[in-house]
Amino acid sequence: MEKEQLSLFNYGIKEEIEKLRKELEYHNKKYYDEDNPEISDFEYDKLSLRLRKLEKEYPEYANENSPTKKVGGHSKNIFSQVKHDVQMQSLQDVFSYDDVGEFVFKMQEEYGENIEFTVETKIDGLSVSLEYENGVLVKGSTRGDGFVGEDVTENLKMVNGIPEKLFTKETFEVRGEVYLPRKEFESINRKLEESGKQILANPRNAAAGTLRQLDSKLVKQRNLSIFVFNLQKGKQFVTHSESIEYIKSVGIKTIEYIKVCVGIEEVLNEIKKIGNLRDKLPYDIDGAVVKVNNLKIREEVGTTAKVPKWAVAYKYPPEQKETKLVDIKMQVGRTGQVTPMAILTPVRLAGSLISKTTLHNFDYVKQKDIKIGDTVVIQKAGDVIPEVISVVKNKRNGDEVEYNIPTFCPVCGEKLEKLNDEVALRCTNIECPAQTFRSLVHFASRDAMDISGLGDAIVEQLIDNKLIKDIADIYYLKYEDIVKLDRFAPKSARNLINAIEKTKNNSLDKLLFGFGMRHIGKKAAKVLAQNFDNIYMIKKASLEEINGLDDFGEIMAKSVVEFFSKEQTDILIAKLKNAGVNLEGMKKELDSEILKDKTFVITGSFDGYSRNDITKLIERNGGKVSGNVSKKTSFLVLGEDSGSKLIKAESLNIPVISIQKLGEMVEEIDK
Repeated sequence: MEKEQLSLFNYGIKEEIEKLRKELEYHNKKYYDEDNPEISDFEYDKLSLRLRKLEKEYPEYANENSPTKKVGGHSKNIFSQVKHDVQMQSLQDVFSYDDVGEFVFKMQEEYGENIEFTVETKIDGLSVSLEYENGVLVKGSTRGDGFVGEDVTENLKMVNGIPEKLFTKETFEVRGEVYLPRKEFESINRKLEESGKQILANPRNAAAGTLRQLDSKLVKQRNLSIFVFNLQKGKQFVTHSESIEYIKSVGIKTIEYIKVCVGIEEVLNEIKKIGNLRDKLPYDIDGAVVKVNNLKIREEVGTTAKVPKWAVAYKYPPEQKETKLVDIKMQVGRTGQVTPMAILTPVRLAGSLISKTTLHNFDYVKQKDIKIGDTVVIQKAGDVIPEVISVVKNKRNGDEVEYNIPTFCPVCGEKLEKLNDEVALRCTNIECPAQTFRSLVHFASRDAMDISGLGDAIVEQLIDNKLIKDIADIYYLKYEDIVKLDRFAPKSARNLINAIEKTKNNSLDKLLFGFGMRHIGKKAAKVLAQNFDNIYMIKKASLEEINGLDDFGEIMAKSVVEFFSKEQTDILIAKLKNAGVNLEGMKKELDSEILKDKTFVITGSFDGYSRNDITKLIERNGGKVSGNVSKKTSFLVLGEDSGSKLIKAESLNIPVISIQKLGEMVEEIDK
């Protein structure tokens, strides 16, 4: 019995580890590859810390592909790839003064009490490498996965603090953090808001997205800046602080705050000083970095596969502020979900002015005992999403008002319902104006139909003028109706009409995602489009057929069946067909099924073949192509100048094949 209990316990641990890995991989992709995080840095760090703890306690579940063993994201292939001569590692995060003390004491035990440390600001931006030859900038690249990044040289030339020519003829490589100053961030968001476009989430995302623009002129307009914080290779120095002074002397902008300290007391004092400066700085920081100053000692201490052992990054707890909750309003989403919103006395938090925030759901309001008129504590962990974390009950004066959970939709007046076991209340009236607005905005968004110029303000204007009621109405808009409206001149009206017309030929997966079916994201929409000949075949498909698709579950399948069973959907499809919108699937005819059930990862460059060519070849013969190496990978197709994927494949004993070998497997190579 005892053995059985232990087995069940271990199974639970294994499940938790696997779940954490999946969560972190997902959030890595959102943060590094898409510049669109869904959780705060603080929340991410907590997940990562928990996973590291479990992996240490249960080494039997170790995995070289774990997010704790990897750095950053992946190169996006928008720009050419750069293999880093010196691996661009991340830093070991710590969350308490005790953790910092443990690091300092460990170094002192090994190298004496007088060992020097530097304490520096940890800039919240995008990590880059700059390579100079004979004093001239020859290459600038992103971190990527630490081994391979993206060549963004031309864009980096537009960044303030990065000179193309130095006051020296030396050859070296430095590393820095590209960031967007707070003033610039606020200015950009004001302009976006005025034009009815979606505002940027935070300065870090804005910096990352800007640096990946294909037009360097757009990069220059954003006024990005840089702080260089490390000499990667080149001229030799005794200490890190000396190297920073040298980098500064040749014309490169270096970190403003760097102090040399001896002993834990000095180190902690500097960390506290930086913490007190956070609000006053013109740029965002998310911590303080403690490094061994002596470079020879650094070499001796060494690194792990992911982090240097001679440095730690102390992460400040989320900034918190008190403010007054003056009201609770309801917001209706595109799926009908009604969310309570806290209306706050405006307060500046983590670099931005906060006047409202979500209260998640009505159960949350009840659990936290939130009343209108309460003094509440809000935080904006990682400078992403503000939230109410508690009520300051000792500041209540008796004037606070209990919030009553609504029973009717605040927009259309229909009765609200709880579906199945959901926590959320929903308005089930599909003609609800609030749902219409959010559905239309979603339909026009980049990941859906990507209709340029059709932002929130324009959608609202079109609804108010009774020009559109549903997504299909977009394709019946006329130039002569639009040009009469405020915000439109002849050119902008024509541009919108042309942008709408262009999207008629979009692939079916974008349309399906644009429908906004519950539980159906981009990937699921693509699976549907690839497995059915057209939209009518999806409508005819049974629950069992859809549930049997790759990456589909019962809840997702039910959502699709429910959507296509509605009369309103039939009307919508008919209107879209009449307007000339593509309704045909993405299913491709196979040349063979010789690669069926095999998954390939492609890495490197290939003389005479593009990656797209190779992908098409694999898919036409029944195989699948993945972007990441895992235990499920059948073969790694290897080209020249490959990066970390080869290392991972070898560690997992995955067969590595050439493009020629792949050609032999399918008996052809299409150019």
